[in-house]
Amino acid sequence: MKILFVAMSESIHTARWVNQVTDSGWGVRLFDSTDSGQINPVLRNATVYQSMFGTQASLSPSIKRKGAWLPTGRTYAKRILNRWQPDYRLRRLAQLIQEFQPDIIHSLEFQHSSYLVLEARHWLQAQGVTNFPKWIVFNWGNDIYLFNRLAEHKARIHELLQTADYFDCDCERDVRLAKAIGMKAVSLPVLPVTGGFDLAHMLRLAGTEKPSARRIIAVKGYQHWQGRALFALRALALCADVLQDYKVVIFSAFPAEDISMAAELLAQEIGIPVEVMANGLPNDQILSLFAHSRIFLCTNISDGASIAMLEAMSLGAFPIQSNTACADEWITDGETGFIVPPEDPQIIATAIRRALTDDTLVDQAAELNAKTCAERLDATQIRQQVIDMYQSIVENRL
Repeated sequence: MKILFVAMSESIHTARWVNQVTDSGWGVRLFDSTDSGQINPVLRNATVYQSMFGTQASLSPSIKRKGAWLPTGRTYAKRILNRWQPDYRLRRLAQLIQEFQPDIIHSLEFQHSSYLVLEARHWLQAQGVTNFPKWIVFNWGNDIYLFNRLAEHKARIHELLQTADYFDCDCERDVRLAKAIGMKAVSLPVLPVTGGFDLAHMLRLAGTEKPSARRIIAVKGYQHWQGRALFALRALALCADVLQDYKVVIFSAFPAEDISMAAELLAQEIGIPVEVMANGLPNDQILSLFAHSRIFLCTNISDGASIAMLEAMSLGAFPIQSNTACADEWITDGETGFIVPPEDPQIIATAIRRALTDDTLVDQAAELNAKTCAERLDATQIRQQVIDMYQSIVENRL
């Protein structure tokens, strides 16, 4: 079998998903949809196509790179290339499809990856090519839930769902939304965008300390078109009286300068340490944070099944997640976590306060969430599901 993935090669989500099949003996190619020139260091045993790239010390030796090696000046070179050949990426993808002749094209995410495949398909059709491989579009987080509400994207998303052969996503909510749009694609099993987790590794990281004994609150630090971290920080300020023995740690801070400023001001206001972790750290350092956290807190206006939330749950942290992220498909509000509006500090603060003062709630939630993760997130089981899915598609059983 030959699979062509079209995805953001720097993404750990891409790397973890693709790694599920790179040891299967299949031909695996990855076309970098953002042409970043970077490859996530977790990726193994794949051939990656980029227009140009430099030296990347952290890269696995099992990775093969296709493109022009430029140690410096890549930004300028891409600017010139885009000016004179603005469609060079879609034409290069179309050429690769013709050369590689994959059995399946799997585009991970809509806005950068699936749109590009759609354009390459149109280009090939204009050249008289009518035989296109079986195509799966993978809806990530915001793709339908948020972007389908925006005029710029609505028509393209509708065309994707009318044109692709198969649709997969990470939550049932988005299956319902895709069907409501008029999807013709066959819906595949709902699975996390990263595949499963190494639960034995998670168990070792979590240790034996009860979550109620932990004294860290982990906060996802996105503050942009999607993230609403400042509302989470304001909610923490409202809980100052019950936070005196705690430390707040902000991970994935973006924009880093703004979040660092907000963190410093919060520390001054409530009188406890507020740390901002550096961006780009290995995933195990984020997992270690979750393994030492009593509470995981994430507020945003749109997401799918948050991988950070699922990782935190598997490591015993009590999840407080906004009601825009399919959290209700994983936790029971008030029992195994709290589901809150992303822009209401008062309600978020009420949830934080309860999670800080109710040890029984936090410890019982950790036990129940561990069972959920064991049943639904085991990497070995999900990997086999993914392999079976691809084989069923090639053999016309789906």
